Amino acid sequence: MSPSQITDYHAKFFAFELTRQRRGGDVGRLGNSLFDASVDLNPHQIDAALFALQNPLVKGVVLADEVGLGKTIEASLVMAQLWAERKRHIVVICPAALRKQWANELAEKFHLPTQVLDNKTWKALRQGGNPDPFGSPAISIFSYQFSKRMEQQLRQVPWDLVVIDEAHKLRNAHRDSNIIGNSLRETFAGCKKLLLTATPLQNTLLELFGLSTIIDENLFGDKASFRQQYMRSDSDLLGLKARLDEFIHRTLRKQVLEYVPYTERKAYTYEFEPSEDEMRLYYSISAYLQRADSYGVPVQQRHLVTLVVRKLLASSTAAVRKTLDSLLKRLKKLEEKGSITATNDPWPEGLLDDDFDDELLEAAEESPEYEVSSMEIAIDLDKLRGEIAELEQYRELADRIHEDAKSESLLIALEQGLNKMAERGAERKAVIFTESCRTQEYLASHLERHGYAGKVALFSGNNNAPGTNAIYQQWLEVHKGTDRVTDSRAVDVRTAIIDHFRSDAEILIATEAAAEGVNLQFCSLVINYDLPWNPQRVEQRIGRCHRYGQKHDVVVINFLNKQNQADRRVLELLSHKFQLFDGLFGASDDVLGSIESGLDIEKRIVSIYNECRDPAEIQAAFDRLQQELEEDIAKRMDETREKLFEHFDANIHDKLKLRHEEAQLQLDQMSRMFWNLSRHILASRASFTPVNLTFQLDQPPEGISVPPGLYQLTGKDKQLKPIEQAHKYRLGHPLGEWVLDTGRRLDTPLEAVEFDLAGFTRKLSSLEPLQGQAGWLELNQLQLSSFQNEEHLVFTAFTDDGRLLDTEQCADLFLLQAQTVPLSGGSNEQTPPQTLEQNAKRQLDARLSKLLDENNEYFKRERDKLEAWAEDQMKSAQKQLEDTRAELQRAKKLSRQADTIQEQKEAQESIKKLERLQRRQRQEIFDVEDAIEARRDALIDALEQQMHQKSSTQELFTIRWRLM
Repeated sequence: MSPSQITDYHAKFFAFELTRQRRGGDVGRLGNSLFDASVDLNPHQIDAALFALQNPLVKGVVLADEVGLGKTIEASLVMAQLWAERKRHIVVICPAALRKQWANELAEKFHLPTQVLDNKTWKALRQGGNPDPFGSPAISIFSYQFSKRMEQQLRQVPWDLVVIDEAHKLRNAHRDSNIIGNSLRETFAGCKKLLLTATPLQNTLLELFGLSTIIDENLFGDKASFRQQYMRSDSDLLGLKARLDEFIHRTLRKQVLEYVPYTERKAYTYEFEPSEDEMRLYYSISAYLQRADSYGVPVQQRHLVTLVVRKLLASSTAAVRKTLDSLLKRLKKLEEKGSITATNDPWPEGLLDDDFDDELLEAAEESPEYEVSSMEIAIDLDKLRGEIAELEQYRELADRIHEDAKSESLLIALEQGLNKMAERGAERKAVIFTESCRTQEYLASHLERHGYAGKVALFSGNNNAPGTNAIYQQWLEVHKGTDRVTDSRAVDVRTAIIDHFRSDAEILIATEAAAEGVNLQFCSLVINYDLPWNPQRVEQRIGRCHRYGQKHDVVVINFLNKQNQADRRVLELLSHKFQLFDGLFGASDDVLGSIESGLDIEKRIVSIYNECRDPAEIQAAFDRLQQELEEDIAKRMDETREKLFEHFDANIHDKLKLRHEEAQLQLDQMSRMFWNLSRHILASRASFTPVNLTFQLDQPPEGISVPPGLYQLTGKDKQLKPIEQAHKYRLGHPLGEWVLDTGRRLDTPLEAVEFDLAGFTRKLSSLEPLQGQAGWLELNQLQLSSFQNEEHLVFTAFTDDGRLLDTEQCADLFLLQAQTVPLSGGSNEQTPPQTLEQNAKRQLDARLSKLLDENNEYFKRERDKLEAWAEDQMKSAQKQLEDTRAELQRAKKLSRQADTIQEQKEAQESIKKLERLQRRQRQEIFDVEDAIEARRDALIDALEQQMHQKSSTQELFTIRWRLM
């Protein structure tokens, strides 16, 4: 259609259809987020997002897809849809290491504003004049620890959605000792929650009970009734599965291989032998770290500082030099001061570069390891000066080491790895991960000197390495005036470096910053120059390349110091026990899900380094750690897990296929409507090119800040080639929002509209019987406020001979080109007949009745859940009475078996106590049951009040139609 070939009536219908609020469970509910997303969505992800949205009364769900299926995408879809519906109090709570990854995912793929909050940014925002950072127009992202600290402020916000990633960390929330779990449950009580975990069940069914309490404390009764019903030999697992199906959704990899192809990962180990000077330096500093009375390490953070120094010690001599400088600086300050205040004894200045593990920093900030006195502690100056002299000797030794043996081994591994990539048809590219910016700089210089000049790019947290600014400035020039350039230099520099690596460089040397939220699927060689001890971090690194969209097997290279037995055991642990480096998927759900904290494993490993002096001690300590981990990772619940979550539904393939078709149809309809609406509204401001869905905006609308230039409609058509220089035009773009708003406000008085079926290029069977006829049509909007706010468009139309048109026929009319014409002079054409108003009222009433029936189904499901909860609670009360009765019988038996008068007397006293308890419980059980029933009834009453609906209708337009 050209702009002149649709009417204001088309435009108004399209605008209302594109912006109306839909109810959950319908693919149309996700229309806005699907349309605007810059990512190919798989049908299982759409299915999971709809599960999360389907019942407005459910207080939350668990999305528990297996690893690699995109739970982050599923949750982002839900957040994007709520954002489009103006529900914008949204928060993501995740481990500290995943915060940046979440921010990047939401911004780059769903165009959502985000803010990562921690102590530092919170204080900076407050000092910058923002009294309530949680009220900022952005999705807040922060760690579990930060949520605990800010629980009072968080309780004051009416959150629309709380997303909790890695939710298996809360599976013991039923225990009083689980501080974070209890804090989250109380802080966000009553808020909608979305929990994400690949392992909802690891060791015991009580973990499911724990997760359920985070979502809704009325899903099950108490712990005792849960044990009684589901944790005995005659347990009702089918009944439990039915209850879990209401709030846990799980997809298996084997169910979606048609949509999500995977490549393998393969591991290689390169051994190297350090020089004598390197080993002397290593053992000297190791011995220093093993001393408990050194001044160089703060008392309160001794364990964590030692962990950091040990990591740097295994990284490079360049990192060791800077570390020694930092320790020496601290010691010399202490020499000047002459004393230490134990409670204010900070980390050595400059010990950590900007990119060191956020989780370590947060752990250091959250919980000092030792309770110490706040007194000033005098320093033995002779001992302090001896320590300074010792570290200066180590510093001199480090200066004599110009190139590390490991970096020489890297040259061999790199060349062999890159050649293998070329042989397999993969890009000749490698990403080298190191834990230290100092090592990163050393490696860049080393590689530049040995054949890789001009082929190396650096990626870090601050991205201020030499050469980075030139890459950034060149990227800015290429993308000037396009949507790729944002208002954030930090974001644009990251993008520029990755683009440079993709197009020009062969090697990207990256710190942990690149393990968070960076997509490197075009690279298939990962080199762990420094190997983290935390298996979750290793998986994160490899996952940058081994991900959906990777076309080649991913090769992972690790380095091993031949002289270091402890290093060998760490690599063995990560390779064999955590299975990180081989197979289709890397670490399994069960393995990574079993780890409460990767940091805890790191602390255990550093303890072995610190405390074990000889190979035999090291061997025994690692054997103990490995045994404990094997017990954690043991698949004791395999059979139960399969019964509860992994029963293969023969219909799942057909269901996902249908989801895919529905979503594609929805997107096609939205794309057509939005394109034609935009052409109509912007006709005087822009020139349109339908072949590639672009338009040149010459005159931006007044009052909105959008630049003139080339725009391209967000394309879901894979045949449509994106134009990089064009602005991405989508529903949520400021220009798109202006077009939609303008379309909704169009003046549409009573007129005649002629629809051209004869000129339509496709077959429309629904309208062919109506060709040559005329009649009346009215479009109304029905608004319903009940469990959720929703809007429905209701057509009423008939022919002059009284035949009613159905909804499909009415909608199909607006597929056609049309023009408005004057109403003819006859009285029957000037004024709509009374029957139009009467029919419209009947259809609106019928639609409302249907919606209320559906709401009643929601209500019944929730009422049944509350009935089940009440029954659980009553069973628990009765179980207490039964337990007392059984204990009383045992006491009477012991009394009969007593040999002495004293034993008889003690037994009789025990019996009397139990009989009193039994009488009291018999009397109280009725009161308890009454209280449970009263609470149940109160909850059901509250639901009924919610269901009491308010509805209203708005006439959008009435037309006299003719089909030509």
